Amino acid sequence: MNVLVVNAGSSSLKLRVLGPADEVLDRHDVERWDGRGHFGDLLGDLLDGSPEVHAVGHRVVHGGSRFTGPTLIDEGVRAGLAELVPLAPLHQPRALDGVDAVRELLPDVPHVACFDTAFHASLPEHAATYPLPPEWRERWGLRRYGFHGLSHAYADRRARELAGGGERVVVAHLGAGCSLSAVRGGLSVDTTMGFTPLAGLVMGTRSGDVDPGLLLWLQRRGGLSADEVADGLEHRSGLTGLSGVGGDLRDVRAAAAGGSARARLALEVYEHRLRQGIAAMAASLGGLDLLVFTGGAGENDAALRERVAGGLGFLGVRLDPGRNAGCAPDARISGDGSAVGVWVLAAGEDVEIARQTRSAL
Repeated sequence: MNVLVVNAGSSSLKLRVLGPADEVLDRHDVERWDGRGHFGDLLGDLLDGSPEVHAVGHRVVHGGSRFTGPTLIDEGVRAGLAELVPLAPLHQPRALDGVDAVRELLPDVPHVACFDTAFHASLPEHAATYPLPPEWRERWGLRRYGFHGLSHAYADRRARELAGGGERVVVAHLGAGCSLSAVRGGLSVDTTMGFTPLAGLVMGTRSGDVDPGLLLWLQRRGGLSADEVADGLEHRSGLTGLSGVGGDLRDVRAAAAGGSARARLALEVYEHRLRQGIAAMAASLGGLDLLVFTGGAGENDAALRERVAGGLGFLGVRLDPGRNAGCAPDARISGDGSAVGVWVLAAGEDVEIARQTRSAL
């Protein structure tokens, strides 16, 4: 079965046709796209001369509590996805644009929604529950959902395949958005993102965890509106707010090497939160067998991996400097005497979506 994978982000669009062995038969990437009206020419260019598409898999960021696995899209499911827009206002509308446009252009093949939240539906109650008034939780469905689940699911499975086992796995997905997951036997038992993708680690433009009392203070005493706080947390925080040179880790590292104190501090805060988070995920697992780095920064920044892993010796993590410096995914970078296998893996969201699409059908 050839699967067209539609990965519609808040600003970018990635289209792939994957064959039965998950090989990429054709691809098209758009860094900036303007929604549904942009699809016709893109799909025409992609599919012209490509092998026949038998099914379409759509990445959808939020499945809420209803969608906990890949789901064949019909009108009822489409309506259910629209109801979740308030939970992911940046990403969900674009995913729906993709669903609508491609269903219109390819009406005779099945379409499957694959959810970033679904992998974390296995979170135990104690990990998913917020200590908030029960009437709030019940009225609005407040809980830890977690995100990046397609990436985490692929990385966990791939790492265990390559390592020949490993019950307790921590996956670090490090890109513009960053999150960690604690995975036991293929099931997510903890994660850093929460009700929204704002929680957890320092990210490119997003803050990660911040004292909620500080946010209340900014509104009550600082005079900021809720919209101003939201804009600051989403777009002007993280590495961008700390470094002054933007949210790309490569630019921040270059600025730090050039003498910028702000950029150096940005790296230190980023690395501190990451080490702290990995240790917390290991605590949720009761130990650590495999540590996986994936995503743009996780795959390409050897200095980041070295600095983060260097602070995790108490967990049994030991890197081989040569393997780390010269690796290309997929590769093991842990030293021969390391109690924990450390791996660098290419992100595989597209493969995961294709596999989930086939399984749903």
